[in-house]
Amino acid sequence: MGTPNFVLKLREKIGHDPLWLVGITAYVQDRNGRILLGRRSDTGEWALVYGINEPGEEAADTVIREVREETGVDVIPKTLACVKSSKLMLTYANGDQTQYMDHLFICELRDGGNSVPFVGDEESLQVGWFDAEALPEPLAKTTVERLAYIREFEKNSRNGDNRALFAHDL
Repeated sequence: MGTPNFVLKLREKIGHDPLWLVGITAYVQDRNGRILLGRRSDTGEWALVYGINEPGEEAADTVIREVREETGVDVIPKTLACVKSSKLMLTYANGDQTQYMDHLFICELRDGGNSVPFVGDEESLQVGWFDAEALPEPLAKTTVERLAYIREFEKNSRNGDNRALFAHDL
């Protein structure tokens, strides 16, 4: 889908100045435990599916929409694993500056939905299921970080703490 229209309209007013956005990331495993990844057309890196929350859109709906748009796979968000605000200011090739608050969801395949991934839009070059021990390269730094959050969340859950991971400066 590319850059959402609301961001393009904001950019007409603020130019390349920093813009704070809410993002989602989907961690999806198939019934064989493989992870859904897409090779991004902008960087060539493999990454979890992620996207920008539209104004007024529920975060869970954003997850469903983004996974379907980018991979054709139908999912149901089951757990919010992590909420993290990036301290990194991203500067895109066109000069736009952006920071994100990311909501990382663990998703399941939707019963009766599509589970065969295909490139659904211009944001991806390839999509597919990958064994956690044999992930493709190059893997996006943000995906490496988010996979570590998933491992931490799952470890905590096994120990009885299934709360989402949050950061704070206290």
